Amino acid sequence: MKIRLDKYLADMSAATRGDIKKQIVKGMVEVDKKVVKRPDTKIDTDINRVSVSGNEVHYVPYVYYMMNKPAGVVSATQDKKEKTVLSLMENPRKDLFPAGRLDKDTEGLLLLTNDGQFAHKILSPKKHVDKIYFARIQGRVTQADIESFAEGIDIGEKKRTLPGKLKILSSGEVSEIELTIQEGKFHQVKRMFHAVGKQVLYLKRIQMGNLVLDQTLKPGEYRELTEEEKEQLC
Repeated sequence: MKIRLDKYLADMSAATRGDIKKQIVKGMVEVDKKVVKRPDTKIDTDINRVSVSGNEVHYVPYVYYMMNKPAGVVSATQDKKEKTVLSLMENPRKDLFPAGRLDKDTEGLLLLTNDGQFAHKILSPKKHVDKIYFARIQGRVTQADIESFAEGIDIGEKKRTLPGKLKILSSGEVSEIELTIQEGKFHQVKRMFHAVGKQVLYLKRIQMGNLVLDQTLKPGEYRELTEEEKEQLC
């Protein structure tokens, strides 16, 4: 893949785009052990070797992270008012984005990548990737709710939601459930329960496809996916 030298270094988070250009102009960057002073120099990521101040910078085209998203941050690359999931990461790549959304007050499994095709595969309802949530619900969840969710719920849009698989873990004044859906509509889980007269008190995504949230990750922590995990998702 051929890209500009300054983008190559920016993608690898070698520095900010502005600082990178200054380093290039000052002669601090070498391509195949030769000083290059033009930021727009085209680099072949498969062939050329790039170094900054003598330290080689290897190009990795795509990255994939699992995060245990905490409540109180938004699933966005930037926001003028709110703290974002990217702000929890140490020196993240400039092209990184959340693959899908979790509401601000929702916790759990969030994937971050710079691979658009990968994101489409796991997010498109046509791909039938299950998303499993754990939730605490105000109110007694019943067999009737299970049947309603299995038929799809009217949440005020043109079409009902796709069928959801509702599992009751405990039922009482506050019920605990697991819900499996294959869509990701705005506030979908909350709207589905609201449609049957109940309120979501706590919501956490615990699984996508065969990928289960790493229980060793504390809220706000993240790690790269293993090759096996990437294969499980795709």
